[in-house]
Amino acid sequence: MGKTWATLGVDLHVEPTGSGIRKGLTEALREAVRGGRLAPGTRLPSSRSLAADLGIARNTVAESYADLVAEGWLIARQGSGTRVAERSVVRPAPEAAPRRREPAGPAYDLVPGRPDLASFPRAAWLKAARRALARAPHDALGYGDPRGRPELRTALAGYLSRARGVRADPERIVVCSGFSDGLTLLGAVLRRRGLRSVAVESYGLDTHWNLLHRSGLRTTPLPFDELGTDTRDMAGARAVLLTPAHQFPMGVPLHPDRRAAVVAWARRTGGLVLDDDYDGEFRYDRQPVGALQGLDPGHVVHLGTASKSLAPALRLGWLVLPPSLVDEVVSLKGEGGWSTGVLDQLTLAEFITSGAYDRHVRSARLRYRRRRDALVAALAARAPEVRATGIAAGLHAVLRLPPGTEGTVVQAAAFQGLAVHGLSHHRHPDALTPPRDALVVGYGTPPDHAWSGALDALCRALP
Repeated sequence: MGKTWATLGVDLHVEPTGSGIRKGLTEALREAVRGGRLAPGTRLPSSRSLAADLGIARNTVAESYADLVAEGWLIARQGSGTRVAERSVVRPAPEAAPRRREPAGPAYDLVPGRPDLASFPRAAWLKAARRALARAPHDALGYGDPRGRPELRTALAGYLSRARGVRADPERIVVCSGFSDGLTLLGAVLRRRGLRSVAVESYGLDTHWNLLHRSGLRTTPLPFDELGTDTRDMAGARAVLLTPAHQFPMGVPLHPDRRAAVVAWARRTGGLVLDDDYDGEFRYDRQPVGALQGLDPGHVVHLGTASKSLAPALRLGWLVLPPSLVDEVVSLKGEGGWSTGVLDQLTLAEFITSGAYDRHVRSARLRYRRRRDALVAALAARAPEVRATGIAAGLHAVLRLPPGTEGTVVQAAAFQGLAVHGLSHHRHPDALTPPRDALVVGYGTPPDHAWSGALDALCRALP
């Protein structure tokens, strides 16, 4: 079979214009070089190849090239073909724009909810990625099941059952692009079911509340006290979003009586509990509190993510759904084409099944515990009036401040080059719980080499 257009040389889009084929081709090539569309050093197709592409005589292309070489737009060397000359690009000088001085960023980031990205296990992840890609069946690279790759769903079912007490069947797991993606899916399904509102905690993340609002749902905050979110009176609610293992940001686990109360409410009313298990792996003083889903898989959705244990940029999360929700969520996910990167799914599956995930989590847990201990010791020595709470787990601590001082301390922290949140930043605007003055300090974010400097700056900002 003779060579066709599809098999010849390199591709070059050029449209000869004007009178005469040779003149038109020469002008089109000259303009492509002059305008920068053909960058210096770009290798052009051979005269035979371009002639075949354009359906013109080879000599016409060769003569056009020769004209442009003579003018200095192109260079032709034996063995290296015809290329755009380095000195040939003539671009209009950009208009001078006034230079705006960007404000300097903070020296230290203590915003909660972020892991130490410098500790991401690059070598182990790359090793897992290579193994996963080598073993992947060809159909893994297609559109696939909206629930996600079976390899990852199977690995997650085993891991969540073992480590978090979740009763998980791979058929009821849906892989999504992080927690926000999963919550958006659930919000859309709840709205389709006719819900108008979702009960939430008095303290949490405004991004989550806003996601529910965009789904057409109101958020109604529940009371909060020293036992955690008060779930004893859920009259009128049909769904609730909780962080029961480690309340964000207050840091307390939901009291056993209240765990039982919210599950009893769900069974009695047919309500739905959304269990945000955002950092369940990181508990330091005893075994982690089990996921709420283990008490009633028929009424609790377990939402998990690799954002805290690995990195947010992976965009990997999962929903463990009650049987009654699976078809609706999968259908909606399929309709919207809400896809999650297959290669990262396969890599995480390999990372879990090989044991690398457990090794990484144990290593990270030890590192974060050392940071927490250093924070507590520094407060005791340099700011004894400030008490750290919510420190039994997670990647952040709540530092209780004297009444009326939160705003001043946040400003002082900014002056010290710290990015840090006051507790009021995480208070629901409709919460009836009295406000408290505190800082929410994320000790997971700084890399190891910056932690001591961040700790010094924090202590200087405290009263």
